[in-house]
Amino acid sequence: MVRSSAMPKKKRSALKRIRQTRRRTAVKTLARSASRTAVRAARGAIREGGAKVQDLVRAAASAVDKAAKRGAIHKNAARRHRSRLMRRAAAAPKAGG
Repeated sequence: MVRSSAMPKKKRSALKRIRQTRRRTAVKTLARSASRTAVRAARGAIREGGAKVQDLVRAAASAVDKAAKRGAIHKNAARRHRSRLMRRAAAAPKAGG
């Protein structure tokens, strides 16, 4: 960190909070992104009607729960996403029949 003479010196606790925030933001961003990607893949599989629908829905539900556990999304939002995904999967025509 480059400091000019006009820039005040930050306290050690403030520097630590900056490090913690960066790390936490990175973890939460990854979890949120992974859950969105998994949900998108599951919705696509439901729309297409393939054999992998159940696996992808299960993976998406897991990713959403992990994001909620890490605090990337609210737990009620995670439940809502799971519920909507499960309803879409149940209403979709079954593959091969």
